[in-house]
Amino acid sequence: MTFSPVPARDPSGLSAHDALALLRTAVDNVRRDYPGHWTHVVAGEADLVPQRAVHPAFAGSFDWHSCVHQTWLIVRLRRLLPSLPIDGGAVLDELLTPENCQVEADFFASDRGRSWERPYGWAWLLTLDAELRTAEFPWAAALRPLAEVLRSRWLAWINSCRLPIREGAHQNTAFAAGLVLDAARAVGDEELAASCVAAARRWYLGDVAYGAYEPGAYDFLSPALIEADLMRRALPAAEFSAWFEGFLPDLDTPRWQVLRSPVVVDDPTDPFQSHLAGLALSRSWCWRDLAPALPARFASLAEPAAAAHRTAGWSHVFGNGYGSDHWLGTFAAYLDLGALDSGPKQK
Repeated sequence: MTFSPVPARDPSGLSAHDALALLRTAVDNVRRDYPGHWTHVVAGEADLVPQRAVHPAFAGSFDWHSCVHQTWLIVRLRRLLPSLPIDGGAVLDELLTPENCQVEADFFASDRGRSWERPYGWAWLLTLDAELRTAEFPWAAALRPLAEVLRSRWLAWINSCRLPIREGAHQNTAFAAGLVLDAARAVGDEELAASCVAAARRWYLGDVAYGAYEPGAYDFLSPALIEADLMRRALPAAEFSAWFEGFLPDLDTPRWQVLRSPVVVDDPTDPFQSHLAGLALSRSWCWRDLAPALPARFASLAEPAAAAHRTAGWSHVFGNGYGSDHWLGTFAAYLDLGALDSGPKQK
């Protein structure tokens, strides 16, 4: 059976100026404790401690999941573009210590961590783990206890999760499962990969004649496209093409121009509207990666849509305040650099 692989990306497609700006922003973000968005349930005054005490590795960048994927961005850039004149390794040495990662692991092994940051934060952590391991970076060993806890948590959750979450933001199950599926395949974790494929089939195989209204005001993912992009990864090529014919049989009609055209972002400095800038970036990678797998009659729609969304999304990546800057660069980097390919390794 032929599955669609993780697409390889050419790092030369990202300008040196933009790469350096992404790296500089990410390094600043992961060290920045305030402002912060803390989402823990507080059982008493004993829980009112600085976030850095509870999450010494990932307390920066406004919230835990953003700190994880901004850390992934630092690792990704160090792996593919090691000549950038900022030492991302220094901040990794500072934060990804065995002691810090063990505190994080202990939190997620406790009752408080049973569902916290599930599934989005967990998926990014497993992606970070796979990136470090495939790059053979020394910080991989420090992160392993936390990654093992969240791998176990993931398997317990996904194997018993009967229904998907179809929203266009953090809780979306298709996006998380796609990240974890790629990460699992990159490190040869067959059990983890199988859990994602089984869930994709359980959640989405029966979907026909998609009819939801998109986008929502705060979406940074297209529920339709991100679902299709997971199924592209999970199904053999011929089965995916047949599935897509049933899922969006009228993709080429005016009804779905709303998926093919970028959404106007009226105020990119508004933290919630910045989600729509992220939507443009995530739609762009979905359209691009879906293009070669789509039924032939839809293929010509995908590349122009990908290009238009890339232009729209990148126009908002920098300079719109911390509500945007703490996370949006990750989506830009994921679009232009991808993750977990077999690119050059930094020894």
